[in-house]
Amino acid sequence: MHIAVIGGGAAGMAAAYAAASQGAEVVIFERNEKLGKKLFISGKGRCNLTNDSDIEQHMSNVVTNPRFLFSAYHALSPLDLMRLIEGQGVELKTERGGRVFPLSDKSSDIIRAWKELLDSVRVKVHLDECVLSIARKGDEFTVDTSVGKYFFDKVIVCTGGMTYQATGSTGDGYRFAAKLGHSVTQLYPALVGLRADIPGNLAGLSLKNVELSISARGKDLLREFGEMLFTHSGISGPIVLRASSRINKIDIRDVDITLDLKPALSTEVLDARLVRDFSENPNRSVRNVLPLLMPKSLIPLVLKQAELQGDTPCHSISKEQRKRLSAVVKAIRIEATGFEEMNGAIVTSGGINVSEVNAKDMQSKLVPGLYFAGEVLDVDALTGGYNLQIAFSTGYLAGTKAANG
Repeated sequence: MHIAVIGGGAAGMAAAYAAASQGAEVVIFERNEKLGKKLFISGKGRCNLTNDSDIEQHMSNVVTNPRFLFSAYHALSPLDLMRLIEGQGVELKTERGGRVFPLSDKSSDIIRAWKELLDSVRVKVHLDECVLSIARKGDEFTVDTSVGKYFFDKVIVCTGGMTYQATGSTGDGYRFAAKLGHSVTQLYPALVGLRADIPGNLAGLSLKNVELSISARGKDLLREFGEMLFTHSGISGPIVLRASSRINKIDIRDVDITLDLKPALSTEVLDARLVRDFSENPNRSVRNVLPLLMPKSLIPLVLKQAELQGDTPCHSISKEQRKRLSAVVKAIRIEATGFEEMNGAIVTSGGINVSEVNAKDMQSKLVPGLYFAGEVLDVDALTGGYNLQIAFSTGYLAGTKAANG
């Protein structure tokens, strides 16, 4: 059995290893000069390998088509993946939220482990070789590359999405799939920052323990608690990235976003806090007292939305003005204007329509012998190691079934 794996990222390496472990002769075609280029920069260079939680927890963090992944997760569970990597001598650690990293904090250790696994089952790797087309002719596939023409019994497409294009994710897999008769759903950036009209002085401000609330057309959609960052073009950080994956298919003009600076305090408790602060500083301006409650750079925006003059003495603040101020601290309005561009997203939402792919083996329902794995499929998850687990699990399932089919 001769199998081609197109793409040497997380899904591709897992697919190749699984197939070769079953006795297949496997070739990986990787357009870059090395394997795992996107894996190398994942988790800010630390590689958030997976999440140390059960399969149900993983599925609950999948935004698009979670049930499609059931068989894949059982083919290579998070625990299976951790044991596989630890078996190559890489020590792992679990951090807050179940996030699993190499103990060294070096993604290169994870890539080295996969290379050793591939070598152990004699997978051939063609680096700096770009696949140009895939065609099915009779009982075999013709794979045309920048170097030459090859023939295979089966092909596993693991080309990734459209994000971080410098790592080789240029959307080739969608083109290959479409040429072979598959439909590709609309592509959206996921786990991405939001563009927003915010004062320039806020760029670089990081907030902890805040809550982002998002609604659309009067319907509450989500609340995210945690860390947030103001950027030169809008907002980002963990809670924004997670939220973006839930709203990226909605017209941003219909979305209302508010930021609660003090989610642990009720409006009544917050108002009492303001009463105390103002009473203790009656002759100071409200602008100079608010740093007790929030970062200085946020004060102009809060005062503007509360319709208060910053130089107003605290003793002159009326009950109505104080109530307005409390309300704004609990719900700063953020005017989002769009999403950051696809290339700046962590993952792609959308991809090869999973209704055309058999979830039990990742094989095309339209073209026998053609398999898909990883981000090229219409599946995506939240942050925390869930997306890499999807790549490894779908790749492993595809490789195993392709070799035995």
